[in-house]
Amino acid sequence: MLPEHAPFTTDQRLALDSLIAGLNPVQRGWLSGFLAASGSVAAVSAPVSAGKLTVLYGTESGNSEVLADRAVKAAKKRGFQANMKNMSEFSPADLAKSPSLLVIVSTWGDGEPPETAISFYKEFMSADVSLAKVSYSVCGLGDTAYEKFCQVGKDFDARLEGLGASRVFARQDCDVDYEDSFTTWLEGSLTALAPASAAPVAEVAVAGYSSSAVEYGKKNPFPSEVLESVLLNGEGSSKETLHLEFSLASSGLSYEPGDALAVVPVNAPDTIKAVLGAAKLTGNEEVELKGGEIKLLADALREDFDITALSRAVLTKLADACDSAALRELLADEAKERLKEFNHGREIIDALLEFAPNGLSAAALVGIFRKLPPRLYSIASSQLAHPDEVHLTVAAVRYETHGRKRKGVCSTFLADLIKSGDAVSLFVQPNKNFRLPADPATPIIMVGPGTGVAPFRAFVEHRAASGASGKNWLFFGDQHYTYDFLYQLEWQEQLKEGVLTKLDVAFSRDQPEKVYVQDRMIQQAEELYQWLEAGAHFYVCGDANRMASDVHEALVTVVQTQAGLTHEAAEAYVENLKKTKRYQRDVY
Repeated sequence: MLPEHAPFTTDQRLALDSLIAGLNPVQRGWLSGFLAASGSVAAVSAPVSAGKLTVLYGTESGNSEVLADRAVKAAKKRGFQANMKNMSEFSPADLAKSPSLLVIVSTWGDGEPPETAISFYKEFMSADVSLAKVSYSVCGLGDTAYEKFCQVGKDFDARLEGLGASRVFARQDCDVDYEDSFTTWLEGSLTALAPASAAPVAEVAVAGYSSSAVEYGKKNPFPSEVLESVLLNGEGSSKETLHLEFSLASSGLSYEPGDALAVVPVNAPDTIKAVLGAAKLTGNEEVELKGGEIKLLADALREDFDITALSRAVLTKLADACDSAALRELLADEAKERLKEFNHGREIIDALLEFAPNGLSAAALVGIFRKLPPRLYSIASSQLAHPDEVHLTVAAVRYETHGRKRKGVCSTFLADLIKSGDAVSLFVQPNKNFRLPADPATPIIMVGPGTGVAPFRAFVEHRAASGASGKNWLFFGDQHYTYDFLYQLEWQEQLKEGVLTKLDVAFSRDQPEKVYVQDRMIQQAEELYQWLEAGAHFYVCGDANRMASDVHEALVTVVQTQAGLTHEAAEAYVENLKKTKRYQRDVY
């Protein structure tokens, strides 16, 4: 019988009592699950209490946010009152109000925090706050190909402990293939944080309901047909930039301007041949992969492993595999600078030739590798303009170091190994930190030299297709006007139609003195500042090492000169643009 205080009229209660009384247990379970799954009512479960839990995340490409969401859902099933917080919306003082804390944070570039977490990181590292009542665990995301692997996660872990917080589960440092390690960390952390009296929330199965449709994503990439591959550079250019179009028909995948596309590459035949030669193997040997799958070595090197990126982790495994005293000496703590020098510009094949001259067994060889990671590229199209397609702008990477020709794994896979009609495995990686303004009337300023122009092609296409009234200003730069003006005809047509309000270009090699996008910004300082004062959002995409920092300094200079501020006040102005999400960067 429904209680009298149930939120129904008397007639409704009588009708529901009559219906429920006539149902058998299976029917009652199905109905309960159906209502819960459809969102019609909340599932009713016995009260549980594991306390409040904050999942704090710092993300660059979106992975930490996805994992934070998973952590919150898992925590709620265990009875936690869990919520997730972006570091950009949190302060060190808020940590003291979080008795149970999980931190999931990525490391970017040379041991740097994600773009949106920089302010919080700086404040936290110098904060004077007692966290004696906080229990915590940290999960760091990183890439062992970089020297400062998971450095930001390590920094947070140490700082939390230094401020008096209690670590309840050991920090987990995750490489690009993080699924198993993250799952282990999350299970251990939630178990350690949950009081013994807390009970998990019962889940109700929905009988008779299952999804037969295939869902594509990171765990199951979509085999997309290549529709077109076009070289964007003119004859005579030193660059090789491709415009690629992929089909999303029947994939169920969707994306927004600012998102990235993850491409799952395979290794090139000549790279595989060289590695096999260095290891003195044929490729016909059988090897066992994770999960027990048996493959020919050549196939495993092609599809499963990163066989190029050299790192301390790879060299440590190689030292054990080949029992090299010289390599162990190189890996010693006192030889850090020598190791850094050795790794620079070299790949795994160089280490095999240097330290394993007698070769390796097939099992030993695959034992030094990590999983071949997907590569992320900024999406260069709007789904409003191309409903069943997704486009990329990719520069093929080729260079020579230490007497050996090198190439980017994924960029040259796309340039050399695929053609129209082929299938490429891919999935969408959302990037909520690089978004068009919610108000379509808001003006935007975009700075994207080289392939950094990709997301701005998507921005402008989207604003044109959606009828947005906001003004659009693009700064584009490359080496030569004649050879390297990417999407030139499109920009000129959009200028003519009024979709693109302003276009400023900088071609660095077309005159004796080099001119870059930041120089054009300084030249247009007065109008650029007027746009900012009118509420414009400012976007930057491209190289993080030099361009992004040069553009940042130019922006500060524009504000300083036009507003008559000190350098420090101009920095504060620009920092406020970041905090209010009017200054967003997608740098790599």
